[in-house]
Amino acid sequence: NMDTQKCNEKLEGLPILWVDDIADLADTHWVVCGLSTTHRSRFIKQVANYGIRFATLIYPSARISSRSSVGEGTIISAGVIIASHTLLGRHVLVNRGALVGHHTKIGDYVTIQPGANIAGACRIGEATYIGMGALVLDHIKIGAHSIIGAGAVVNKDVPDHVQVVGVPARIVKENVPGR
Repeated sequence: NMDTQKCNEKLEGLPILWVDDIADLADTHWVVCGLSTTHRSRFIKQVANYGIRFATLIYPSARISSRSSVGEGTIISAGVIIASHTLLGRHVLVNRGALVGHHTKIGDYVTIQPGANIAGACRIGEATYIGMGALVLDHIKIGAHSIIGAGAVVNKDVPDHVQVVGVPARIVKENVPGR
């Protein structure tokens, strides 16, 4: 298998392990899943079946209000700011320089790409992908498994399983399987 051949290589001097070969590490190792996809949950569930624990990573230059919470397995990158009373679910990926406003709820497995700005009192559904530089205005609800295109300005609620792009954001695809 072409994918398993990568396991003979190293990445940054560290071994590359195939998922089926990690069960013996469950007692001694923690993992993170930094894949930028709405399908991240598939990989996480596969690893979780081996009893391996997930680390939460917060880059030192990120700022998270003490009145907010971050779920297990979440990765908060450099320059991210999370405002007060915000809840980030499990295994959320918040990429560099993204901003998340007050009283916002981010579902599990959401990806927020670099420079995205989600305003206050928003709701982002599970496994949604917010593209680079997208803006989500105050009090907006974005459904689960949706894709917000890079640079989009979301000024009204977005249903589940759609892709939106543009200024203002408009639906360009329905029944999307994710990204």
